[in-house]
Formats: sequence, C-alpha cells, structure tokens
Amino acid sequence: MPVTERALELAMAAAQAASDKKAQDIVVIDVGDQLAITDAFVIASASNERQVAAIVDAVEEALVNLPEKAKPVRREGERQGRWVLLDFIDVVVHIQHAEEREFYALDKLWKDCPTVPFVDRDMVEADATGAA
Repeated sequence: MPVTERALELAMAAAQAASDKKAQDIVVIDVGDQLAITDAFVIASASNERQVAAIVDAVEEALVNLPEKAKPVRREGERQGRWVLLDFIDVVVHIQHAEEREFYALDKLWKDCPTVPFVDRDMVEADATGAA
C-alpha cells in the first residue's frame, strides 16, 4: 500500500525541518509495500555530530507542532550522535553522519522502493522571486 496521507504529512514536515538545519541529500522513500511496520523513511545527512543533534531537535519540534502532534515512540543512537533514528510509527527518520550514510547505504538497500519527491520550500520561494 502506498504511503498514507498522514505519513506523507509527517515525512514532508521532517524533511523540511532537516533541510532548514542544512541537512544534505534528503530522501523520502515509500517503504509501505515492503514493510508492515512503517510507511516511509526519511533519510538525511549531516557533516558532524553537532549538526546531527540539531537536525534531530528540529525534526522533533516540527512534528510536535503539527496540528495533529507526533512524538517519536522510539529514539535510537542519540548518545553517539552519528546515526539517530526517530520512529514516529508512520514514518521513520534517519539522520546520519555523512560517513555512516555512505557506509550503510540505506538508499541503495531500499532502491527498489519508490521515492517521494521533496522540494525545499526555500528553493521554491527562491525560484518564485527569481522569476519575478
């Protein structure tokens, strides 16, 4: 079953929050047909542990501020700060240090699943003002 509306809302909010904190290579993967436990993965990279922590905080804040609040039911990897997993049930957010992202290659592991397009709102706004 493709990604639900709720999962899409959470994934896009998480991706935007990560982007706002300068995360790189943000990908949203629809894993609903492959996994029964979640509908989507959001994967984002950070250049250092401090940025991983900032992105994690921003994602949690963004999702708890949604009209229908979402808090992670599970959180893993925070102590090391190199790969933090936030499980929001409908969506699992992976914030990885760039080296872990390359080594574990989640994108390649789930390459058979469709990706969901994410466009940073700042890029849309920049395009709109640039075209005017």
